[in-house]
Amino acid sequence: MKFSYKILLLFTAVLILYGCRSAKLSVADEQFARGEYYNAASTYKKVYNKLRTKEERPQRGIVAYRMGNCYRLMNNSSRAAAAFQNAIRYKYPDSTAILYLAQSLHKQGKYVAAKKAYEEYSALNPTDTLALIGIEGCNNAIKWKEAPTRYEVKTAKLFNSRRSDFCPMLYGSDYDQIYITSTTEKAMGDKKSEITGMKNADLFVAKKNERGEWERPEPLEGDFNTEFDEGIVSFSPDGQTMYLTKARRDPNVSTSVEIYTSTRSDAQWSAPQKFEVIPDTLSTFGHPAVSHDGEYLYFVSNMPGGYGGKDIWRISLKERQGSLLNLGPDINTAGDEDFPYVRNDGTLYFSSDGHPGMGGLDIFKAIPLENNHWQIENMRNPINSAGDDFGITFANGENGYFSSNRGDARGYDHIFSFAYNPVKVTIEGTVLDKDEEPVKNAIIRIVGNDGTIQKEVARDDGSFKFSLQRGVKYVMLAGAKGYLNQRQEFESDTTQEDANYWVDFILPAINKPSLIENVFYDFDKADLRPETKTALDELVVILNENPNVTIEMASHTDRWGSDKYNNELSQRRAQSVIDYLISKGINKERLQPHGYGKTKPKTITKRLAKLYPQFKEGTLLDEKFINTLSEEDQDAADQINRRTEFQVLSLTFQMN
Repeated sequence: MKFSYKILLLFTAVLILYGCRSAKLSVADEQFARGEYYNAASTYKKVYNKLRTKEERPQRGIVAYRMGNCYRLMNNSSRAAAAFQNAIRYKYPDSTAILYLAQSLHKQGKYVAAKKAYEEYSALNPTDTLALIGIEGCNNAIKWKEAPTRYEVKTAKLFNSRRSDFCPMLYGSDYDQIYITSTTEKAMGDKKSEITGMKNADLFVAKKNERGEWERPEPLEGDFNTEFDEGIVSFSPDGQTMYLTKARRDPNVSTSVEIYTSTRSDAQWSAPQKFEVIPDTLSTFGHPAVSHDGEYLYFVSNMPGGYGGKDIWRISLKERQGSLLNLGPDINTAGDEDFPYVRNDGTLYFSSDGHPGMGGLDIFKAIPLENNHWQIENMRNPINSAGDDFGITFANGENGYFSSNRGDARGYDHIFSFAYNPVKVTIEGTVLDKDEEPVKNAIIRIVGNDGTIQKEVARDDGSFKFSLQRGVKYVMLAGAKGYLNQRQEFESDTTQEDANYWVDFILPAINKPSLIENVFYDFDKADLRPETKTALDELVVILNENPNVTIEMASHTDRWGSDKYNNELSQRRAQSVIDYLISKGINKERLQPHGYGKTKPKTITKRLAKLYPQFKEGTLLDEKFINTLSEEDQDAADQINRRTEFQVLSLTFQMN
């Protein structure tokens, strides 16, 4: 009897314990059904921790899955992933746990592991497109992280609290106000949300002071903020009407999300009034966005007739009845599409977890096409991240603000600024003379086929620099007093990368001979070698750029041979150069050949002293000096003396 009594007591205790767990589980389920994810997660966790025996392992899998679902809906991806891993470990029978695990890993930026989980789920559910979209998103994310766009993203510290701050909206003709939705401790009321564990969101506004500096956000004055959720605003083009979302809760029913309006008068906003989209009490209506022309109101709803989850719809503000329109499958998916925003050019921005993306919600750009179609573009890294990115607003140009929970293990949202860094294309260089000395006060002009004209005076060291555009053909002209002009052409690259080009201008001086590099003849001949013609083509360009110039073409020989022989040979060589220039269209009246033989040995310039350090600047390479040198240095000196030069004779030549 005693033994039986003990067994009875033990059996009774087990029943009581199981009954308590079941009761708590039912409480958690009810909390979840009401959308009280924060409270439900806490209750599920308590139930899970008390399920320790071997027989209770299947029950553990069920509770872990439900707890993971709470964390998933609270945007706590790390806890969600851990819970789903436990659900799988304890043989949770529904493969959805694998999908949710993949999505949670995806939102943490663990793309390789997420892809593996997506593939496992896809093998079990080959017709489910969510896994395929997830795999594509992971592959894209890996590439986009390695090749970010030119947007620069920074935390907008001034606008952020210790809680969630999200959905910024710029306001005013000068964008000198910004409205923010925030769960900061400054929010009205003391009650914490059963959904998030934080205070319900209120509307805050920050303004610029007289110095153009942002001040800290303060609660929006007027009859806006309550103990419930308020936020996510949009404004009519004239700035006189505000559209906002209000979410009110009844303990016995699901959250009611509705759109309200307020009008501005005497710098004050009126008390919000409900904006009824359609007579529907079961669906949610939120995230309003007014079109750039004020004709349409875009919004988010889970009403029937969509593509799954939440969709983006629009309705005419002028002809309400019969104008309701779902934006269609280009934008809406089986996932959630949220937070629409319309720019002044009609481009629509929205967030989605149904299109391939980098993690949670990604921000997308939608360009309107014909017949209600759209061209969709992911904004990519760094606008998008592994976390949720949403609620974008633009100022002038490609800059503004958005919200994201990136980098926050709690899943809290924060405000970020963004600005587009345009591609920097520059060209720089120096203007030098033939001795590689800087040409001071040289003037450089650059003309693009896009119509741009720029002018700059070279610095004392001869340097210059211009900013250019991508994919433009340019013509550059450099000139200076006492020098001939020089012209160059080039085309900048079309890639989306910074580029720096370098070009040097070598200007021939008018008052001294200018060496023509790389002019070669065969031994004892005056015929031009093929490689010489390339060098002479550069002289053709100079002469065409300076059509008023008459030049002397001078040829010089080394010390070997008789005076008569060298004079005749150098004259023939000078004439060969002249003949080539004439064949290229240069008027023969502008050209005078002169063979100097060995009568004008070269004096070492600063440039030649750099090339031939064995010779000092200013040294005359005459026969007497050369005979004192080693055989190797004699050959070098002879090579320097064998040269072809031109010198300006006049600047008065006139074409007939």
